[in-house]
Amino acid sequence: MTLHVRPGILDIAAYVPGEHDLPGSGPIYKMSSNESALGASRLAMEAYVQGAADLHRYPDGASHVLRAGLAREIGAKEDEIICGTGSDDILVLITRAYAGPGDEVLYSRHGFLIYPIAAQSVGATPVTAPEKDLTTDVDALLAAVTPRTKICFVANPNNPTGSYIPASEIRRLREGLPANVLLVIDAAYAEYVDKPDYTDGSELVKEYDNVIMSRTFSKIYGLAALRLGWAYGHKSIIDVLHRIRGVFNVAAPAQLAGVAGLADKDHVKRSKAHNDYWLPWFVAEVKRIGLHPCPSVGNFLLVRFPTDPKLNADAAEKFLKSRRVLVRKMGAYGLPDYLRITIAEEAAVKACAQALGDFVAGAATQ
Repeated sequence: MTLHVRPGILDIAAYVPGEHDLPGSGPIYKMSSNESALGASRLAMEAYVQGAADLHRYPDGASHVLRAGLAREIGAKEDEIICGTGSDDILVLITRAYAGPGDEVLYSRHGFLIYPIAAQSVGATPVTAPEKDLTTDVDALLAAVTPRTKICFVANPNNPTGSYIPASEIRRLREGLPANVLLVIDAAYAEYVDKPDYTDGSELVKEYDNVIMSRTFSKIYGLAALRLGWAYGHKSIIDVLHRIRGVFNVAAPAQLAGVAGLADKDHVKRSKAHNDYWLPWFVAEVKRIGLHPCPSVGNFLLVRFPTDPKLNADAAEKFLKSRRVLVRKMGAYGLPDYLRITIAEEAAVKACAQALGDFVAGAATQ
């Protein structure tokens, strides 16, 4: 018997996560997945372990306690919050609910790869808008809207570029989009940003019934292994998403860890302080070496390399691996001359800076 895959599925380029292992012995400096430099909160880890006593029980399918905590945190109502297995799960749910064959899903040229994957998985067409200086261009997004546009994704800050657009631009985008287009603000890295003109989009959710903002526990909270994300939107949108999410989509220990992690403000502050120090330190080192870092407000840095085969991104990534440093290649994002490097623990950041310096110096002598 020959099975027939639904049209379009085999056209999807599967998402490939950052590498996490290398052959041989010795420490590996993993800087490929934008994970938390300080790991998970002690309180979150303790809550997760305590949850082991009830592994025979089904979780609360609606994640009531976690949703209530998140609602208190942002001044919302529980029926305006949904939790999922990572924010990417929620982005896929949104696409399933609001787009389908013949529709278009719009996003910025170098936006998160989940957007086109989600669109293609439901038979919709992904559409990209060009950027300015690797930054979301609101005018370009609005110009790309057609009668078939159903969803507009905006990552703010954006992964992998590290750039952001101010609150005034996010508002201008919402006001310029047709009322039947859902604006999805992907704010996975919001906790790292302290720019006075930045917003995660919460105020727009309060004002409009066609805006939803997604967040994650995978980054600053250090719970990437638990796959825990959430979104805030008008209760009518959240009601739709609850109808199609997995019945028990968030594991009970993950819910417990999320509640505890959310309450551990000191851990979040320490994680942000680490990034506030080591991101500019690493930027300065990259510039001193003679490479070109892109401005970033996240916990990662996008670095441009020369096109010379001795100094290009492929050669640099290979050299870094020889020093047991794992970073992320950017060819899938249309940025083959760049590497994305996480601001990881102090030892990793220093090891990477040293390796990049040796790489550039060695290429100069060849």
